[in-house]
Amino acid sequence: MSASATSTDDSNSVPPQLIVRGGIGGVLMGLANLVPGISGGTMLLAAGVYPGFIGAIAEITTLRFRLQSVVTLASVGIAAALSILLLAGSVKLLVEEHRWLMYSLFIGLTLGGVPLVWKMARPASPGLIGAAVGAFALMVVMAIGGDASGGGEATYLLTFLAGLAASSAMILPGVSGGYLLLLLGQYEPILGTIDQLKTGILGEGGPDFALVLDAMHVVIPLGVGIVVGVVGVSNLLQWLLERYAKPTLGALLGLLLGAVVGLWPFQEAREPVPGDVIKGHVVTAANAADFDSENWPVSRFTPAGADVAMSLGLIGSGLAATLLIGRLGRDPEADDETLTAQTG
Repeated sequence: MSASATSTDDSNSVPPQLIVRGGIGGVLMGLANLVPGISGGTMLLAAGVYPGFIGAIAEITTLRFRLQSVVTLASVGIAAALSILLLAGSVKLLVEEHRWLMYSLFIGLTLGGVPLVWKMARPASPGLIGAAVGAFALMVVMAIGGDASGGGEATYLLTFLAGLAASSAMILPGVSGGYLLLLLGQYEPILGTIDQLKTGILGEGGPDFALVLDAMHVVIPLGVGIVVGVVGVSNLLQWLLERYAKPTLGALLGLLLGAVVGLWPFQEAREPVPGDVIKGHVVTAANAADFDSENWPVSRFTPAGADVAMSLGLIGSGLAATLLIGRLGRDPEADDETLTAQTG
């Protein structure tokens, strides 16, 4: 068969499993961007659609509209948007009330992306190892030095930067969008606005356009930041994969493994005590009761044996889930061809 015929067949053929895996990857990516410590890019890796997703963005932003690329972006993007809109409040509540259980599950989900990254990266080389160590160290520094103690007021510039950060996390495995939002002080304002948007659209008494319009003050600059970030980071990553495949994949592997450092499960929110600083305010005996539980500081605790066993079980469940998702409808030969094309 000629090259042109092959190209035509490919452009007009969309495997059904691509839509399923894209939808699952989009849901997981959306959930990941709601949770500090979890990477949306990692979830796309776990679902096995990461190389196709990056390639599709790069193609469409250079005005190459293949059907498979459009379907890939649509299935991932629509599923991610719906999961964020519908589950922002619920996920935030689960993390606040069952932090260590959720973090245990997230560790397993995150580690599930390691085998696919390694499949792309092997065999090891000095450049790959050096980049992996450097990226891992960066994630450790972020985990140790980050301040996740609350949020600030949402401004247009900060919200745009938050969208830029969140979009980078959608593309880069190991980089958590929720964590970067925390560092920018925008995690709570943005999730609160998303929940407000959902209430405005799906309220029991019908749509409330006043709520929707009020949410647009955050949604619009956030969306612009996400679009700019996705286009810029995806094309940069595509360029790096084509020219410096080993160091780039090594860095992705280091980011992925380093993300787990910030997810130490045995931590919980505690009531503030005088002397704590929350959202720039010093806690005193007089104002301690004024701080919402969602802003309480987080501290580590010593787990009991049963806690460790449950945590390990959840880690194993998350790992098994991502490995299973990664095998959904997979054609090993086709995957090898895709990975080879992506890494040159």
